[in-house]
Amino acid sequence: MLIVRTAKVQISPKKIVDRRAAGDNIWLSFSGQQPFVCTRGGPFIYDVLESENAVGEAMFEELSAYAANREGDIVIVILGGRGAQVFHRILGERAGGNEIDELLARLHVFTQDALAPMRLNNGLSFVRDFERILGDDFFRKVKSFNSMNTEAADMESGLSDYIEKLGSLGGVDIFYLGFGPEAEGASHLCYIRPGAGARSGDFAGIIPISPSILEHHIQKFRAGGSEILAADEAECRRATHILTLGPAAILSAKLIVQSVVDASTAPGKRASFRRFLDTDLAGNEEELGTQLDENPGLWIRLHPNVRSYILPDLLT
Repeated sequence: MLIVRTAKVQISPKKIVDRRAAGDNIWLSFSGQQPFVCTRGGPFIYDVLESENAVGEAMFEELSAYAANREGDIVIVILGGRGAQVFHRILGERAGGNEIDELLARLHVFTQDALAPMRLNNGLSFVRDFERILGDDFFRKVKSFNSMNTEAADMESGLSDYIEKLGSLGGVDIFYLGFGPEAEGASHLCYIRPGAGARSGDFAGIIPISPSILEHHIQKFRAGGSEILAADEAECRRATHILTLGPAAILSAKLIVQSVVDASTAPGKRASFRRFLDTDLAGNEEELGTQLDENPGLWIRLHPNVRSYILPDLLT
């Protein structure tokens, strides 16, 4: 049995945010958190579905089932790029009618990462892509929509305000995650990159941009059908940092729903997913910490409640 210490997230408004530097990376956490033990054993379980549409429907059904079994507001963190476009299209289409109005009225929606500095209206911003696919009715009907402020003069202060708002709502109910490829078959979740020094208690981070991630970001927008203006791409390529939620936000979510649908346009994901599946997680904290820093995609294997949906081409 693997034991991992992370942090509870039951946070009141204006909780003090602590800052930790790991090389050029800045990680933010909430002070005074009490650790709890998260255990996970056995192989990682995933479902292979026949199409991107089927994955999107499964993601929607996860939200519907979760909402049906709970009362009150629901906090979700949505996924940018290709991995959730069908899911978002389903939400947008149904928001145009009234069949999910009650569900939408309960949703607090947050984003999980962003390139900065960059204008909020840049076409390569995840928020612009969300607006394009989800549509006006969705944004009008949800209880709140919250995105990272990539225009903030002080990135650290802006990110602190963002996670304080997320924490004030009691933490994350459903965290929608993708799976990003890295060199040598490593992987990232959100934009927690290898060597960034993330620890289990880190709720969010500010990390220097990597050329591979920047290129991957632009290419997945192209693959998803976005029209990219030359000026927007030029500004995007001048971004210096990534704002990202961290391991504590992922591990403290009540449910993780993962989707990987774009191995055909991002073939590096095949080797990354194979290494992710085949890695034997270390049984002591020091060795495990090294594994997680070298291959941050492994963080998801420490969560006890994951639904993972992939397409067959990820395994070829």
